[in-house]
Amino acid sequence: MAVAKLIGIETEYGIISGGPESDPITTSTLLVNAYASGLAHHIGWDFEDESPGRDARGAPRPGSLAPMVETHLANAVLTNGARFYVDHAHPEYSSPECATPLEAVLYDRAGEEVLRLAMAAAKERYPAAPEIVVYKNNSDTKGNSYGTHENYLLSRDVAFVDVVAGIVPHLVTRQIFCGAGKIGAETPVFDEVPDYQISQRSEFFEEIVGLETTLKRPIVNTRDEPHSDAQRYRRLHLILGDANMADVSTYLKLGTTALLLAMLEDGALPSDDISLRDPVKAVRSISADPTLRCCVETEGGRQLRALDIQLVLCDATAKYVESEGGTALGDTSIAADVVRRWQETLEALEHNPDSLISQVDWIAKKRILDAFQDRHSLDPGDSKLRAMDLQYHDLRPERSLSERVGLERLVSKEAIVEATTKPPRTTRAWFRGSCLARFPQEVVSANWDSLVFDLGSDPLRRVPMMDPLRGTAEHTEQLLREVRSAQELVARLET
Repeated sequence: MAVAKLIGIETEYGIISGGPESDPITTSTLLVNAYASGLAHHIGWDFEDESPGRDARGAPRPGSLAPMVETHLANAVLTNGARFYVDHAHPEYSSPECATPLEAVLYDRAGEEVLRLAMAAAKERYPAAPEIVVYKNNSDTKGNSYGTHENYLLSRDVAFVDVVAGIVPHLVTRQIFCGAGKIGAETPVFDEVPDYQISQRSEFFEEIVGLETTLKRPIVNTRDEPHSDAQRYRRLHLILGDANMADVSTYLKLGTTALLLAMLEDGALPSDDISLRDPVKAVRSISADPTLRCCVETEGGRQLRALDIQLVLCDATAKYVESEGGTALGDTSIAADVVRRWQETLEALEHNPDSLISQVDWIAKKRILDAFQDRHSLDPGDSKLRAMDLQYHDLRPERSLSERVGLERLVSKEAIVEATTKPPRTTRAWFRGSCLARFPQEVVSANWDSLVFDLGSDPLRRVPMMDPLRGTAEHTEQLLREVRSAQELVARLET
């Protein structure tokens, strides 16, 4: 039976500072430190268990370069169970582990709010410095792309080669409902540069499978770092997705992928001929065709649209949820809702894509850009249109075009604000965040699978959290209410 599909999102944000010689690492550091300075705790990240070079295929392939672990850059662990830090040249928010795609949407939106608070904190703390502006997007229009990574809990029993075969057709084609859209292209991969693309990320991918995240980007990443019991679990780390402003796009991106991974574990994936002959070429071709008429070739020689492949996957998933209940998504009603929205979205993409303007980013953005272009008789690559493309992702509500288009919201503003400080009750993030809130002076460092306490006497005490499904509110809330100190907490845990 499929394991619970816990989900996390890591978002690298685009950042601009108005200074003439602004350095993105320095600017990102100022931003993270400004936010961290307002926290009641100053707890570092524990890098002891970081192993980015571990490859799911076994030994790394010759020439593979694992992501660099930068232990010297700004880091903050938050009481909502998330991590906020500098990753290379970007501020990054890594959400806590979430039990449902709807919960993951909430904590992804909480990340946006954290970045807004960080911008305000930086403006207050450094009043003489140029304003720092943050964008939730995936490219700088100059050929540099930064990621929105997804993480899914998987059973270790499933062979990685089966994971790749099972999930690639979905990852290549799901962009038709979760692409963020962009003008033009930034890489020389197209024979004819498209005026508009469905996805911001697709053109930057060069491999089907690989370890890298910034060079030779793969559709399926092989980083085998489960942040949990490696005998039982693996963490599927996906780097292909776009950063979405639309809640529905994020919800469908996560929910459909999680359901298909559950089906993979249960041996319920469809047997139709949808394996792609050239997935890298296909992901680019689909992105470059907002008419959705482009066909890609399957291993069996069929010519299918992305929509055709998605319909096969959606039909099989609907039957699976009807028979199995979709329990791996934590709430069977959410599994049913994901399938319903998926079906309705594919139907709309087939017959009336413009009806999805409030739900799908690339359609919403294209509608705005097309209207402005027609009104002012602009060329497709005009600088005004490119500026509007970027403005769609501006996190400042008064400047953001995505705020004006009327996107459907799945989570309330009140819930988002609460989620910036409160952890989800359904995963081990509850225990991590609650300990940071209760014992800020005794927690020395934290990471996804452990907390380190300083109890005032040697040695430091590490509390492991190797099962992401334990440490929930159900497991630990009563204990945390009963103990009066970190010393008492650790003593109770040890007995």
